[in-house]
Amino acid sequence: MAVVIDLLNGDQRKIADESRPRHPEKAHRPDQPIARKPDWIRVRAQGSAGWAQTSAIVKANKLVTVCEEARCPNIGECWEKKHATFMIMGDTCTRACAFCNVKTGLPGPLDADEPAHIGEAVAKLGLSHVVVTSVDRDDLDDGGAAHFAAVIAAIRAASPATTVEILTPDFLRKAGALERVVAAKPDVFNHNLETVPSKYLTVRPGARYFHSLRLLQKVKELDGEIFTKSGIMVGLGEERNEVLQLMDDLRSAEVDFLTIGQYLQPTRKHHPVEAFIPPETFRAYEAIAYAKGFALVSASPLTRSSHHAGEDFERLRAKRRGARV
Repeated sequence: MAVVIDLLNGDQRKIADESRPRHPEKAHRPDQPIARKPDWIRVRAQGSAGWAQTSAIVKANKLVTVCEEARCPNIGECWEKKHATFMIMGDTCTRACAFCNVKTGLPGPLDADEPAHIGEAVAKLGLSHVVVTSVDRDDLDDGGAAHFAAVIAAIRAASPATTVEILTPDFLRKAGALERVVAAKPDVFNHNLETVPSKYLTVRPGARYFHSLRLLQKVKELDGEIFTKSGIMVGLGEERNEVLQLMDDLRSAEVDFLTIGQYLQPTRKHHPVEAFIPPETFRAYEAIAYAKGFALVSASPLTRSSHHAGEDFERLRAKRRGARV
């Protein structure tokens, strides 16, 4: 996992209305019970020297972290390693997914200087691999595609040796957006399906399962050299056979890398955890996914999209080289 940093400028934070609910669309929903976590959901405690150094850097630069806002369970491990994953285009999402703790509402304008700032930060930190993600920006004509491309270009210019992984929105109804991002040539294109199709209406109502699947397939059609990646959460009430069918769908789209992690409920207003999936089930999913042809699989209760992203990229690259020998 990596530190997910949202480079907001000070003015944007100053105008934020602290009295506004973080999730206004959920404010009047009845509270959902929060289930007690089982023993196998254990994370590294915060407070190590590395974590403190990362925290100090974040505070000194007045950065907002999605690690904190999304309550990522791996924050202790990630911050200790001082890895960085940048979240672009602000801290406010135009979608209202039932599982996500990122703030929802109408975002502010894009920061034209953000790509350069990220490129400088990557170079300063000496990152060998960086992950760039974003909120959904349905308010923009291209969904933020040009901004993604500008960030990739800025990283390439400032730190040519750094490999770039992007975790994008679905660019739903944004003609030409995907093509613009792919043309910038990220090393890894990640777009998460998040859950099985039967759960989209309640878990991910603003998205469309087959559109997301087609997005991943089209990346390969546009540039077969780009690694593709997708992830899902389990514990949302999905059935085993639905997870296996999703694996087949992703392989039909030639997706290289699958991640599977346990859904953890952020607040009482979010979708409840329907089940805590035991580690042995994750191991079984991993074995099945490899048998279905994925080049790389990460499946565990605490797996997240950016968890060990740099190491995983090197494994993907080594497998591709091995296949070509």
